[in-house]
Amino acid sequence: MKQPHECSDMTEIRQEIDRIDHHIIQQLAERYAYVQAAAKFKTDAAAVKAPERFKAMLQTRREWASTAGLDPDVIEKMYTDLVNYFISEEMSHWKKQ
Repeated sequence: MKQPHECSDMTEIRQEIDRIDHHIIQQLAERYAYVQAAAKFKTDAAAVKAPERFKAMLQTRREWASTAGLDPDVIEKMYTDLVNYFISEEMSHWKKQ
């Protein structure tokens, strides 16, 4: 693992970006496992979709993005897409139970 300022060429930069992306995908898979586990605690489709929780979660992610120096609009879109996918998967999982 190298800090950005320690990289001496594009190969090292790309290796570090790949390492980070791999870690992010592993973390998303872990998040997905929690989404699947949550289905057993939900009693109906409204609980799965949880629009108020979704809205609050997006606002929090926007705040975290801003604090981290990232564009909150970009992070909100990314999380909207991700969580909509997870909700769809959770609905499928929930209906099977």
